[in-house]
Amino acid sequence: MTATLSPAQVRAAIQQYLLDALPNPEAARRPELALYARMLRDYPERGGKMLRGMLLVYTGLAYGAEVKQLLPVAAALELFQNWALIHDDIEDASDERRGKPALHKVYGVPLALNAGDALHAKQWALLIEAGVSQAVLLEFVRLVELTAQGQHLEMTWMEHQRFDLQEADYLEMVGQKAAYYTAVAPLRLGALAAGVEPPAVFEGAGMKLGIGFQIVDDVLNLVGDPAKYGKEIAGDLWEGKRTLILLHYLQNASADERTRAERLLCISREEKPAPEVAWLHQRLLQSGAVAYAQATAEQMLTEGLGMLEPVLRTAPKAAIGAMVLEVLQSLVRREA
Repeated sequence: MTATLSPAQVRAAIQQYLLDALPNPEAARRPELALYARMLRDYPERGGKMLRGMLLVYTGLAYGAEVKQLLPVAAALELFQNWALIHDDIEDASDERRGKPALHKVYGVPLALNAGDALHAKQWALLIEAGVSQAVLLEFVRLVELTAQGQHLEMTWMEHQRFDLQEADYLEMVGQKAAYYTAVAPLRLGALAAGVEPPAVFEGAGMKLGIGFQIVDDVLNLVGDPAKYGKEIAGDLWEGKRTLILLHYLQNASADERTRAERLLCISREEKPAPEVAWLHQRLLQSGAVAYAQATAEQMLTEGLGMLEPVLRTAPKAAIGAMVLEVLQSLVRREA
């Protein structure tokens, strides 16, 4: 392998490394453990863009690391993504993931939760077996802790039926839940795996880019192509997520519309009337809230890339630094 791997080659290498670390159903000594192995491989085998792993690899290459040093770290990051998604789908009662039924919808919550726990253990095993530095391990600790903290914020807001939230609350929550592990951690881990102290700008710029990524995901949840998006369209409304789009709409809606929307969002997913969900979906599109979120995401992308560009273009391997910028642009400027 060379430092000139294409994005498709990087994705394939990360996925192969990841799958090689997981149990093989055909080698299982009993049917129950064959099922266990299939469950662990389910989300990873569904694919995905692996943007986080790619970002990590290209950043590491830009700072002088070899691909063989970076693959176990990138695979561990993708394993984190997979077990976190299994748990997230359970917590949100989601129906779909990557275009198929969520794991707990197929096998039930107890078995899906157990599979997520097993993938979590595999994440740490990959890192320990690769002999990564303490700095890399501590960065993984930080990204797990921040993601859990952000998830806690979001779940308690829904559990306690909070509607007094402002845009700043959303940005704080999503910065912890999604932005850090989406952009900050991959950038920092790439440098750390190369034995380099990450530039300070990686955190501030990465947060802007990661938040922009999540806002675009919120937008796609309402306007995306179901065949490409891979998750349930309007699932955030069924689940009652406090997105930037929803908060902007509520702050600008008439008193009657706000009351109607809040009443709907307080109803459990199973009891929400589909016509009311469709009404709120249309009002979010018509009100300008989606357009506002799209503009916010674009601004964050522009600011984040502007902060990173001078640093990455002067990295030890500047041509690969330019590829990091290309991967980052695909985080926000995407259709699904």
